[in-house]
Amino acid sequence: MNIDASAARQVTAGFLNTDWNPRDLPAGASTRNVVLRTDDSAATTGSLYLPAGPRPRTVVCIMHPREFMACHYLIPDIVEAGCAAWSQGARSVGNDLRLEHETALHDVAAGLAFLRNEGFERVVLLGNSGGAGLYAFYAQQAALAPADRVTRTPGGKPSGLAELAMPQADGLVFVGPHPGQGALLMNCIDPSVTVEGDALSVDPDLDPLNPANGYRPRGTARYAPEFVERYKQAQCTRVARLDDIARELISQRLAARKAIKGREDATQAERRLAAHTPVMTVWRTDADLRCMDLSLDPSDRHPGSLWGRDPYASNYGAVGFARFCTPESWLSTWSGLSANASLAKAAGALVQPTLVIEYTGDQACFPADVRAIYDSLAAADKQHLRIRGDHHGRALAEGEELGRTAAGRHLASWLRERFPA
Repeated sequence: MNIDASAARQVTAGFLNTDWNPRDLPAGASTRNVVLRTDDSAATTGSLYLPAGPRPRTVVCIMHPREFMACHYLIPDIVEAGCAAWSQGARSVGNDLRLEHETALHDVAAGLAFLRNEGFERVVLLGNSGGAGLYAFYAQQAALAPADRVTRTPGGKPSGLAELAMPQADGLVFVGPHPGQGALLMNCIDPSVTVEGDALSVDPDLDPLNPANGYRPRGTARYAPEFVERYKQAQCTRVARLDDIARELISQRLAARKAIKGREDATQAERRLAAHTPVMTVWRTDADLRCMDLSLDPSDRHPGSLWGRDPYASNYGAVGFARFCTPESWLSTWSGLSANASLAKAAGALVQPTLVIEYTGDQACFPADVRAIYDSLAAADKQHLRIRGDHHGRALAEGEELGRTAAGRHLASWLRERFPA
């Protein structure tokens, strides 16, 4: 299965990417599709891409907790560098309703155990976008003694990480990395929502689209420092409010289950309540001030966000980050206050050789965030590249080289230098 034009309409990082540049694998390369079982008996899939000739010693893994990565644009560059490429699908691909990152680590571990058993001597983890937070969390936990790993999810479930065999990685690559999905949402959640569940409730004093607060269309908004600070504080307040709602829903369900445990006389109403798993609807999650005011942490980015250029459509529409999630997935994945999975939090524990590729026109990964991540990395061997392109590595202007092309070229060079065949 070559990466060809049939994959050109790839779903990437939350919306349909119709500007994908199709490239074949190098001549003679082969693909093997694999189905794996995790230690907790879930199914996960992967595709192993091998260059022609002897099996390489190094494999580069690509994974995202909720996106399909088998057609990732960097796979041909990895194979051309003489390495194998492993693209893994998490159990939550295409449906992050129940995504808990502690559980996703079991998927990562199954993939790495398979690769070690296949004889690969060196494993490099490549996290793109939200995959960066997942792989950083994995690398951080894998380096700990089993007893020191996270024991419970933020929602209170046993993580199972102390009993999990977690093969360690030998190198790390982060492409278009944001600080973590919870940190990402903390920056783009709309704090002007006054009533959770009411998508149209608005506090005008916090409304990012209110001209009185500095909003202007097409990237010309200018928010005063006082408003920006008040806005950030209100974002934390809203996330804390959602955390409280999530914990209360979990508490109610657990209490209902405890109340009927061992009882033959439990009523239908009690059984229904104990069996029910509520789903949170989180409205208005696309309101990062930096997407509307391009003077905030300036870069080469265009106005708008990953979800579009019209902030009314993207912020009030049905599609968006964290729109539907269980209380457990909210706390583990989307809460910037409660989630464990965070590149920003894990960076200080990452000692492997690390390459950070920043796209200068990224609308989700901003310069100050990348600098903070890079500065926090504990690795003695680390490199930070800034390449023109948007979050998906597309060109910022007509006639320019695709950012992903330059990224692939630099990635191949980095792999050849540090992990020669």
